[in-house]
Amino acid sequence: MNNQYVLTAILISAVCTFALRALPFLLSGRMKEKSEKLDFLGRILPPAIMAVLLVYCLRDVPSDIQIIGVPKIAGVSITGISYVWKKNTFLSIILGTVTYMILIQLV
Repeated sequence: MNNQYVLTAILISAVCTFALRALPFLLSGRMKEKSEKLDFLGRILPPAIMAVLLVYCLRDVPSDIQIIGVPKIAGVSITGISYVWKKNTFLSIILGTVTYMILIQLV
């Protein structure tokens, strides 16, 4: 492959990625008032996504509870407790991840 082909592919990918990320902001700027469906999605999607991630994270716990299960359950618990306590998503994710990583190294 020559350099021109690679650069063209990168440029096309960059333009498509930028356009797809900018499109929702361009469309929402033209809306005079928010849609009820958009408000509903804004309320329901974050907890739904977190529930899916929780199920994905804990899907293999029963098969190997000591090696995988304890660190994962502890990480999820710390994440949940710290979120309820501080109401800070970023802090909760960091604390849960650090807890999981430390326990994985110790087990």
